[in-house]
Amino acid sequence: MTDTAAAHDLSDPATDPFEVARAAAAVIAERTGVERHDVALVLGSGWGQAGDLIGETLATIENTDVPGFGRAAVAGHSGSMRSVAIGDTGRRALVYGTRTHFYEGRGVRAVVHGVRTAAAAGCSTIVITNGCGGLNPDWAPGTPVLISDHINLTAHSPIEGANFVDLTDLYSPRLRALAQEVDPTLDEGVYVQFRGPHYETPAEVRMAKVLGGDLVGMSTSLEAIAARQSGLEVLGVSLVTNAAAGISPDPLSHEEVLEAGRAAAERCGRLLADVVGRI
Repeated sequence: MTDTAAAHDLSDPATDPFEVARAAAAVIAERTGVERHDVALVLGSGWGQAGDLIGETLATIENTDVPGFGRAAVAGHSGSMRSVAIGDTGRRALVYGTRTHFYEGRGVRAVVHGVRTAAAAGCSTIVITNGCGGLNPDWAPGTPVLISDHINLTAHSPIEGANFVDLTDLYSPRLRALAQEVDPTLDEGVYVQFRGPHYETPAEVRMAKVLGGDLVGMSTSLEAIAARQSGLEVLGVSLVTNAAAGISPDPLSHEEVLEAGRAAAERCGRLLADVVGRI
């Protein structure tokens, strides 16, 4: 490992993860030709085409060219990030085509590195999306749902040390209201993050429901916590790609997740484009 690579090794406890984020932001600025971006988007399973509808892609960067980032590990995700013009506003969106999931075993720092890089790149807002299982039988596959709160069942936090961050209004009421102006049919729900990569059992889904959950998945909450720590305003949106285990008699599959995303791509893309244009 070179000295530069060692300095960017997020698995090394001696590495400052915020310094790696600043180094990543510097590479993004160099490759895109702009000093700052305004809004970041994390495109989860089923959201891959959404970035195309926000505006013109002005630069594309392979994740592996940016300090701290790795290849896409999940089918349906893109291994690159894009700098996208937000309509004709003169603002830029930093669009991540993939995320690092906690179940990949790379550590929490790697999971939230994209969020911290977005903050270092100048973003003040982040939109975090995911594909998830729905506990409400009225939410058919392909239904977008705003995240109003979360329950983190990973038993981990991205915050290190005695840094007590308030999460009371983590998922911005202002941005949720803005999204509902764009689409008044949008429901809200509490997202429950499990570790994965296995799907939840029917008993675990029942537990999530008893705890107050409406959506279950394997991402988002750790990223949202890191976003709040970095001062970003957070909008979370889940795409219900399937009924959670036990809600429907059908078995779960990742192909079902991808198919629901393809079917809902136009609606979800327009929703994100309209919301980002108003932020």
